[in-house]
Amino acid sequence: MSDKCELCPVNCGADRNVKAGYCGEKNAMRIAKYYLHKYEEPVICGGKGSGTVFFCGCSLKCVFCQNYVLSRSQTGKEITPRELADIFKQLEDTGACNVNLVTPTHFTAEIIKAFEIYKPKVPVVYNTHSYEKIETLKLIDPYIDVYLPDLKFFAPERAKRYTGKSDYFEVASRAIEFMMNSKKTVFDENGQMTSGVIGRHLILPLGVSDSENIVEWFAKNKKNGAYLSLMAQYTPFGNVDNFPELKRKITAREYERVYEKMLSLGINEYFIQEEESASESFIPSWDF
Repeated sequence: MSDKCELCPVNCGADRNVKAGYCGEKNAMRIAKYYLHKYEEPVICGGKGSGTVFFCGCSLKCVFCQNYVLSRSQTGKEITPRELADIFKQLEDTGACNVNLVTPTHFTAEIIKAFEIYKPKVPVVYNTHSYEKIETLKLIDPYIDVYLPDLKFFAPERAKRYTGKSDYFEVASRAIEFMMNSKKTVFDENGQMTSGVIGRHLILPLGVSDSENIVEWFAKNKKNGAYLSLMAQYTPFGNVDNFPELKRKITAREYERVYEKMLSLGINEYFIQEEESASESFIPSWDF
C-alpha cells in the first residue's frame, strides 16, 4: 500500500509509518478491549456472546460517540498481527459465536496479515460507521462473513453538524449497497447469522424526519435478505456541550414514529430495541 494513507474517504494522505492520520492512529495496530460482548443483535451475540475486538481511532468522529475516548485515540495498546491472530483464537476457545471487528478500517492491512496467520473458524463480523471506500472494502471482503454497518445520517447538513462530513450519506449508502451485494443472509441451526448484512440506524433527538428518510432508503434498496436494526440506545455522551438537542435521550414517541414508518414500508426483517437500552451501562469500559 502507498505511504500516503487513502484507506478512508477522508484521504488525509498521512504517512502513518511516521505520524498519525486523520483517524488518530499510525500504522501500528492498537486496540482498547477484546471480550465476549452480549449487547449486539440476538443473531450476532447468541450463546456466550460475540468475540468483539475494539480498535482505536476513527475516521468519522461523531460528536456524540458512545466510545468517545476510543475514537479519539485517548486509550489503547499496540498489538502485532500475530497477537491479533492469537486473540482470534482465544475468543474462539472461550466460546465466541463470531469474531467482531469494531471500527477496523484504518488497520485493514494489519488485520489482513492477522487473517493470513489464522482465519477464525467462526464467522467474522465487520462492524463499521460505513464512511468507507469501496476500494478498501474490496480488500477486506474475502475475510468477512457478516457486515454490521451504521447508516447514521441522511441530510448533508446533519452529517456536517455532527461529523464535519456533509457527504456521509452519499458515501455510506454506496458502501452498504456493496455489502448487501456481497453477502446473502444465512443462519445456522442455532439461529445465529453466519452470512449477511444488518444495517443499523441510531435514532437521535429531533431526528425523526432524517430517520424516516433513512428507513425509506433502506426499504427501496435492501437485498439478499438484509436486516434493519432500529436502535433506541442514544445516550448523551462525548462532546455535546455545543449541541443542546443532543443533551437528552430520545422519547418513546420519536422511536414509535420511525418504527411505524418502517412497518408501513413493508420491512419485515428487522430488530428493535427497548427504551431501557439507552443507558451508559451498555458502554464498555476499556482495558488498555
